[in-house]
Amino acid sequence: MQGRAGMSLLILSPAFRLLLFLTLFTATIVWMPAAPAPEQLHRPKVVVITAFEVGEDTGDRPGEFQFWVEREGLTESITVPGVDRPLRYNPETGVYGLVSGTVWRAGLQLFALGLDPRFDFSRSYWLVAGIAGVNPHHAAEGSAAWARFVIDGDIAYEIDSREAPADWPYGIMPLGNKNPLDKPIIPAWAPKPMAWRLNPGLVAWAYSKTKHLRLADSPAAAAHRALYAPDFPAVRAGPVVLLGDSFGSSRYWHGAVLQRWADDWTALYTEGAGRCTMTNMEDHVFAHALQRLELLGRADFSRFLVLRTGSNFSMPPAGVSAAASLVAEFQGMLPALEAAHQVGSTFVRALLAEWPAHEAAPPLVPAAETEP
Repeated sequence: MQGRAGMSLLILSPAFRLLLFLTLFTATIVWMPAAPAPEQLHRPKVVVITAFEVGEDTGDRPGEFQFWVEREGLTESITVPGVDRPLRYNPETGVYGLVSGTVWRAGLQLFALGLDPRFDFSRSYWLVAGIAGVNPHHAAEGSAAWARFVIDGDIAYEIDSREAPADWPYGIMPLGNKNPLDKPIIPAWAPKPMAWRLNPGLVAWAYSKTKHLRLADSPAAAAHRALYAPDFPAVRAGPVVLLGDSFGSSRYWHGAVLQRWADDWTALYTEGAGRCTMTNMEDHVFAHALQRLELLGRADFSRFLVLRTGSNFSMPPAGVSAAASLVAEFQGMLPALEAAHQVGSTFVRALLAEWPAHEAAPPLVPAAETEP
């Protein structure tokens, strides 16, 4: 039946097909909010992007969004077609908060927000503030990392590692390659880019405003990282603010072998400049959505920042299997949620304190001045 219906549509006259298209297009437009007068547009100063909330936005167990709502006075809300939860905002500060949903679908909700004609995002800053798996080679649970690069870990050739040649470290390699460790040769037909470099001066400025912060800790997180301390010197420092890059993949992966894959891909796709510090499931789709919105004149990608905080390690400690570690309860969850708000809100307040200047252009610090 479906094949016959499709064939019938193909033999319709060009005039009728055009009329049908216009009818469907008009019906779609009807569902979009009408553009208000310029003086009635929402002009967010900062849009905080979180991926999930556990229950209600306030008053219960917190997810990524709740501390922002409660502590930043996001008391007003507006429903955006295509976005599951109402967008919340503080009309006095100009801070808005989005719950995007998780994995690659999050980019669709961000894109829907960016296209809403009731908003002018031309001077808006976009701040991802969420939890992540943290690489114990670089930091401890509860740490907060400002990303210089965002890497796409979704698009790949893959075979089961048990079927891979003996000299392959894992069964994943870039499209167009014949060996996992060769420099990626992205075919003309393949999606691009696979890595995004965020505005170096803005990232450096955000880090300079927050690197001094003393982050939250907990007995449970301290006890858990003690299991890693003998083998991972970076973990011994406890939670810190650092510069570290974001590796996004819609699959929740875990373990030393796949951490090596993420490390290798970060180096390959950034020509050695990146350092895989935080693993998550959304940042690459956020980067892609905002880049597309910039092409449509709806956003400024140079005002995009990614802040990830470690709720769990991305690989197990010695003596624990990857399978057991994968399903273990996150010991760093609450410190990570606290750090995401503490570090993120410190940046936001610094930005708003000199808004006339930062509205005109992003604040910049030479990246070399802030390298750890």
